[in-house]
Amino acid sequence: MSTQINKDLRFDAFFNSASIGIIVVNSNGNIIMANKFAHKLFAFEENKMIGNVLEKLIPQRYHHKHVGHRDRYNENPQSRPMGANMILSAQRQDGSEFPVEVSLGHFTTDDEKFTIAFIVDITIRKANEELTKSLEKEKELNDLKSRFVSMASHEFRTPLSTILSSISLLSKYTKTEDQPKRDKHVDRIKYSVKSLTDILNEFLSLGKIEAGKIEVRNEEFDLKAFIDGVIYEMNILLRPGQKFNYIHVGDKILYSDINLLKHVLVNLISNAIKFSPENAVIKVNTEIKEGITTIQVTDQGIGIPISDQVHLFERFFRATNVTNIQGTGLGLHIVGRYVELLEGIIKYNSELEKGSSFTIKLPSIDDLLSN
Repeated sequence: MSTQINKDLRFDAFFNSASIGIIVVNSNGNIIMANKFAHKLFAFEENKMIGNVLEKLIPQRYHHKHVGHRDRYNENPQSRPMGANMILSAQRQDGSEFPVEVSLGHFTTDDEKFTIAFIVDITIRKANEELTKSLEKEKELNDLKSRFVSMASHEFRTPLSTILSSISLLSKYTKTEDQPKRDKHVDRIKYSVKSLTDILNEFLSLGKIEAGKIEVRNEEFDLKAFIDGVIYEMNILLRPGQKFNYIHVGDKILYSDINLLKHVLVNLISNAIKFSPENAVIKVNTEIKEGITTIQVTDQGIGIPISDQVHLFERFFRATNVTNIQGTGLGLHIVGRYVELLEGIIKYNSELEKGSSFTIKLPSIDDLLSN
């Protein structure tokens, strides 16, 4: 008898002195035991938790799901250690909520199943995690600002210098026979203005993406006619001897956002032209098969170093072998984000001095309409 009393005292000391909430519930979800810390945690007076259904400690919006979880757990009980992704919202008696981490155990006596829950209030930990995330985000933002200022100052300086020098030279060509020289500098000015406009458009696109202001407006259109139109517009950018080779296979009607897709294609084709040598062939292949659309742009350019490929779609990233070629490092990042908005995927294959290939797969109309 003395031994039993000592065991009871030891259990009571462990149970009620623990600095963690401990709750025992039966198979019906009724609380049959709760230690002092659990009462304090949930703002109940001593012993007032006993007899309450477990859902009393959970926000109302989760009750239906939790009953289902509880029933499934009773059918196949398994111990779940602390830290096993069991982070939940709990509710005090006064209705206030707080985050908790829960570890579960189970035992059976007299053919009745019981579940024991060990509960930890992680409010402070969550607050620290949020603070850490905020600090990391602020650091990332500051880094991006620094990279933006550095990149913008460089990318704006070149076209602005070209415009200034061409304007200065234009004023000197006053004779009729100087018209070819005037035309040359006018073209340089136009190209430089276009470069500045492209840079500004990329900044604006990035800002809209980050602010979540890009709306996807899907419609049906002829993919082949669309690609033919894009290629026609891009012909003006071809370097001497460069040419397009476009092949389409399968159905022609695509259901997607034509404006976002055009931005994606213009960027990929522009890169293919810019990074390919003279007399190179820019290949564009499209296919619609069983509703799935595949678009591929392949160049014969300088390729992307393997060490750089993992960073390809990051903001302001430029491969180490293109430092002397104009660019903001935003184009592929925006392409990746736009393809994501179109619910597609983009893959690439590249080898140094042998070119790069970018492949986009877009979902069928049935998949889009079912989402």
